Amino acid sequence: MIRCQDFVGWLTAAGVDFYAGVPDSLLKPVCFYLDDHAGDKHVVAANEGGAVALACGYHLATGKLPLVYLQNSGQGNTINPLLSLADRDVYSIPLLLLIGWRGEPGGKDEPQHVKQGKVTVGLLEAMDIPHRVLAAEHDAARRCVEELLTIAATENRPVALLVCKGTFEPYQPKDQKTAGDFEMTREQAVEAVVEALDETDAIVSTTGMISRELYEYRDRQGQGHQREFLTVGSMGHASQIAMGIALARPDRQVFCLDGDGAMLMHMGAAAIVGAAGVTNFKHVLFNNGVHDSVGGMASAGLKVSFTQIVKACGYTEAWHIERRVDLAEKVAQLRSARGPAMLEIMVQTGARADLGRPRTSPIENKTAFMEFLSQ
Repeated sequence: MIRCQDFVGWLTAAGVDFYAGVPDSLLKPVCFYLDDHAGDKHVVAANEGGAVALACGYHLATGKLPLVYLQNSGQGNTINPLLSLADRDVYSIPLLLLIGWRGEPGGKDEPQHVKQGKVTVGLLEAMDIPHRVLAAEHDAARRCVEELLTIAATENRPVALLVCKGTFEPYQPKDQKTAGDFEMTREQAVEAVVEALDETDAIVSTTGMISRELYEYRDRQGQGHQREFLTVGSMGHASQIAMGIALARPDRQVFCLDGDGAMLMHMGAAAIVGAAGVTNFKHVLFNNGVHDSVGGMASAGLKVSFTQIVKACGYTEAWHIERRVDLAEKVAQLRSARGPAMLEIMVQTGARADLGRPRTSPIENKTAFMEFLSQ
């Protein structure tokens, strides 16, 4: 395995001093190392395309070669700026992509990563981006990094390093930042919200811990999972899925269970929801200020006011709560309000160590949910 300080040292020696990206579980040691050591030259971006744009802007101002890190599930968000901005046929901007390879062929992973893993290399090839798999051995890894950086610098083009599971040694942050000292766990808040809903209400839950906690809650209650669509991938798109359902089924209350990192990723969706004025759309945002599903690196969730943002976008109501005692009353208000409306719930970071994953396939979830909606 490679030590983070060695990897960043190789980059520094080549003049790389700016880093932007979206946290990934396979890259967690590097992400936290950069958070400790790179200062304001490290930016956790809203989405992967934004990270590419940040890197391009830094290059334009300095002439230096920046690094963009991401999970391969975020490759889709990078395609437009890589092809229409950084590509050699456009502005010819050099940068290094550091990509966590989830769903690597031959390994076992979650359904949403399997397809992405199969096409990861093909996407890079289609974009004409030179790439290598980062070796886990020190000297081979250093040569790999140096070779790609030389290609990027001499040919003024993006290049990519693919990172497999276990490539980097674990890294313990110097001062683990806590997002906020809130009363409720996210799991407690999810359960309380779902308990207060009607059996006819439809739920769309965002990718990550929220969907996993919702699934386990239904199991503990001996209930089925037909009332919710578990968005196991497509980070940041849950609210638009929910809006599409709400438009098609105006007789149903449709609740989107969202996270701060997911909402930040495609926050323009709030403007579309607000402008459409979908009266049966109800947005529940669980905000703990971190990207919990990929290691807990801080998001910008505690530095912005989501309630003010959505009100400015046209939501009719938006409430913010931190106390468990207020939750049932506010969910009832949310149900009865004319939408679109939001309830933001501040929650603790972290999840149970034994939190499971859905045992039904995405196709099974889709089929049951569609049958529920058709009733």
